[in-house]
Amino acid sequence: MTKAPEEGDTAPDFSFAGEDGRTFSLSDYDGRKLVLYFYPKDDTPGCTKQAIGFTEMADGFAAANTAILGVSKDTAAKHARFREKHDLGIDLGSDPDGEVIERYGSWVEKNMYGRKYMGIDRSTFLIGTDGKLARIWRKVRVKGHVEQVLEAAKAL
Repeated sequence: MTKAPEEGDTAPDFSFAGEDGRTFSLSDYDGRKLVLYFYPKDDTPGCTKQAIGFTEMADGFAAANTAILGVSKDTAAKHARFREKHDLGIDLGSDPDGEVIERYGSWVEKNMYGRKYMGIDRSTFLIGTDGKLARIWRKVRVKGHVEQVLEAAKAL
């Protein structure tokens, strides 16, 4: 297991397959800020609320020169269905082997009803135009989170 990056570190590089056949790489966002967020699974209540929240505030992020990319282990095809079903206006990347999720320290041990298992920690990374991690939110609670991230993006 790699050491989780911290605020001020250079953002770990990545490459993800997108739901529309595109590939998303960190270098695609040169000159812009990026909200990179990891979430457990398409079409679950919290993940859906979060994706809709980012979609609803996409104009605010664009005005702050900030792109949004949500990532899970779901396939690009599943992302496409999720995006269409909820009319999402954000990009979704697929990391089926979890390599990048782990590189960002978001593959963690979880505990539910006394059962321990590995899963994705709902986490958000705000990457500055300099390629450094400006803000990191871990163990994200969906309510109010998108607004917090937008305020941080505007302030950066």
